[in-house]
Amino acid sequence: MGAALLGGLVDGGWDPDDLVVAEIDAERRRELEQRHPKVRVVPSAAWAVADADVVIVAVKPADVAATLEQVQASLGSRALVVSIAAGVTIGVLEAAAPGRPVVRAMPNTPALVGRGVSAIAGGTHATDHDLAVAERVLGAVGTVVRVAEPALDAVTGLSGSGPAYVMLVAEAMIEAGVLVGLPREVAVRLVVETLAGSAALLAQGEGTPEGLRAAVTSPGGTTAAGLRELERHGVRAAFLDAVAAATRRSRELGGTS
Repeated sequence: MGAALLGGLVDGGWDPDDLVVAEIDAERRRELEQRHPKVRVVPSAAWAVADADVVIVAVKPADVAATLEQVQASLGSRALVVSIAAGVTIGVLEAAAPGRPVVRAMPNTPALVGRGVSAIAGGTHATDHDLAVAERVLGAVGTVVRVAEPALDAVTGLSGSGPAYVMLVAEAMIEAGVLVGLPREVAVRLVVETLAGSAALLAQGEGTPEGLRAAVTSPGGTTAAGLRELERHGVRAAFLDAVAAATRRSRELGGTS
């Protein structure tokens, strides 16, 4: 996710001279240097944060507190700390970066293609200006919404985990196409374009999901027959339960359950 954000910033016109990346793995560091030759890539987090106005924490959740504690001496007094580590609470971030403004963010994987959606919540010292800066940074890879921190667990269960739900639907639709006689490559293309087109149609905002669904469902027709089977097998209830379960798990991992 950190690499996706870096790519989005570079593609979005941010000056590479203003970007510094810390990567301790030598091989991964070389990859980043080759991909973004104008961005400075260093082996130490402390080197990266020196004189930084915004620090993006994109490490494993278990490493967040230790990483911030390691760079304390190098962080500016008003350096904005933005964490994209799942499940790491504002309380943990503020304890590891005392007195500094922090923003907790929950992005999702479509950020890899510039179509992500992120939710952000500000900490005790974060101002509207800090939140606006975080929005501008994360906006390089998609859409950003502001929520209160307790809502971030629900965001995790819905949009954070959501791409996996969509991929499962895609898998099932492809297998169904093969089952009814389509070549797999044809089924894949039909499903991918159907999902992309349906999302674009919904994103236009000219109709609700219910209305758009009804528009292609003729009484007694083929779509009605398919939808009847989905409802009979409890697909709607399964999605409700999946989001609820992922939300509960997010609370458990963050210690807020």
